[in-house]
Amino acid sequence: MTDRRQFIKAAAFATAASYGRILGANDRIRIGGIGTGGRCQYLLSLLNKGGGSQIVAICDVYEPHRQEAREKVAPEAREFTDYRKLLDLPDVDAVVIGAPDHWHVPMTIDALHAGKDVYVEKPVTHRIEEGEPLLKAVAESKRVVQTGMQQRSWPHFQQAREIVAGGGLGQVTFIRTYWYQNHLQGRGTGAPIDASKLDWKMFLGSAPDQPFDAERFRNWRWFWDFGGGSLTDLFLHWVDVAHWCMSSDTPIDAQAMGGKYVIPEWQWPDTVNAAFHYPGNFLVNFDCSLMGYLEGGGLIFHGTKALMRLHRGGFAVYPEQPRYTELPDLKDVAQEVQSTHDGGIEHVQNFLDCIRSRNTPNAPVAVGVAAARAGHLGNQALRSGQTVRA
Repeated sequence: MTDRRQFIKAAAFATAASYGRILGANDRIRIGGIGTGGRCQYLLSLLNKGGGSQIVAICDVYEPHRQEAREKVAPEAREFTDYRKLLDLPDVDAVVIGAPDHWHVPMTIDALHAGKDVYVEKPVTHRIEEGEPLLKAVAESKRVVQTGMQQRSWPHFQQAREIVAGGGLGQVTFIRTYWYQNHLQGRGTGAPIDASKLDWKMFLGSAPDQPFDAERFRNWRWFWDFGGGSLTDLFLHWVDVAHWCMSSDTPIDAQAMGGKYVIPEWQWPDTVNAAFHYPGNFLVNFDCSLMGYLEGGGLIFHGTKALMRLHRGGFAVYPEQPRYTELPDLKDVAQEVQSTHDGGIEHVQNFLDCIRSRNTPNAPVAVGVAAARAGHLGNQALRSGQTVRA
């Protein structure tokens, strides 16, 4: 009976894989967008800029999102409310998934079974236990899965990684990561949510049944049923860079604290501090506050030879000084590189290239699962008030 079940599963994947085309260098890759809010629209716009692909279908549970996506990035695309109908289309080669976090794993696995290649936004998992089934499904499918950790395709991040991994900073023992945003600005100024144009039940998916709530729909990331706050959103970008640079991706333990100081209606804290201990003798710290923009986001690598400030605008390396100083400004720059554009365009291009070549993309699913694992551990520590061990 076990052999028969395995045969049936293998046959299902083989049938799904047969839906795909063998693409040549000049073939347009036909894309479906699922969850076409702001982030997905941006990714689809990058695909349009890069060329070599065509957006043929879009899906969202909220009609205004579909209309906006059609107007901005996909004027000829077919529209769907149920993503499974989009996956049934034989003329869709790949999908971009930008739905809320709790939908990422179900949609990705369904897309794999339908023979589609997948670009899925971070966090790839909504719960830590989703990681292993997702890894297994991707391995069995033989499909290309790129996760939304775009720093891995960003040229100056690649250059910075070579410096850290090559020992240019000496021994790195502490990595400070941070992200400050202002979520007070603009609150209450957006267009009201028209519940008559929303499939609320489909939005809920695996989440517990609950009445429509405009705040939870608009700001789903800050409610536990749908997202994991800044630890599975903002922090993941930076911890993934730390994993990449340090060749270590599984924390030993995590601690976290936070508070709802300025936006009490959210479930997730608007201010948080978290710390993670890694094998290899280094710590990663994350600071986040959502009430002011100043400092933005980035990483600071503290090494025995030098310090590196790394962010999306570039990086700078400062050699260790011969004597102690309390001056906050670092002036002696050994190396400085500036970025001229958003590396997301290289990341989606890498996805398209790998669809054609069938090579492993820059941010495969294991990378996304590892980054999400760190965020989930941080959330477990935050909610329990205790040190959580991996």
